[in-house]
Amino acid sequence: MGNDNRVELRVKSIGENVSLVRMMASGFLYPYDVTFDVLDEIKIALSEAVSNCMIHGYDNAEDQEVVVTMEVQNRHLTIQVQDTGVGIVDIARAMEPAFSTREEHMGLGFVFMQTFMDHIEVCSEPGKGTTVIMRKQLPAGEQQMSDAG
Repeated sequence: MGNDNRVELRVKSIGENVSLVRMMASGFLYPYDVTFDVLDEIKIALSEAVSNCMIHGYDNAEDQEVVVTMEVQNRHLTIQVQDTGVGIVDIARAMEPAFSTREEHMGLGFVFMQTFMDHIEVCSEPGKGTTVIMRKQLPAGEQQMSDAG
């Protein structure tokens, strides 16, 4: 399927909405015929980004909003996850493996995002919020690869 598409979802910053965002991603990417493995990788990266907004950006406050935008152009996926929370003072340090501002967290969110996506970019301004942009080239769909028959 060569069709480009775009969706934007605004969710309240409650934990239950992480699974809603994952389901939205599955539905959005369904027409692109990606493998379950690729879809799982995208959903893990997306979950980590959205969870970071809720846990770190909003300090678990449930009355805030996370905005998720997903876009596919020429099988190139761009995901943007945005909050208007506390922001990140030191982005490089926040992206280090095992760094977390909370003892009970492993600090692997950005590691998962970097592992499962082709490119990740983090823009943040303390007191104004954080935007995470992740990109991934979607592999050719199975239907495209089996056109011979």
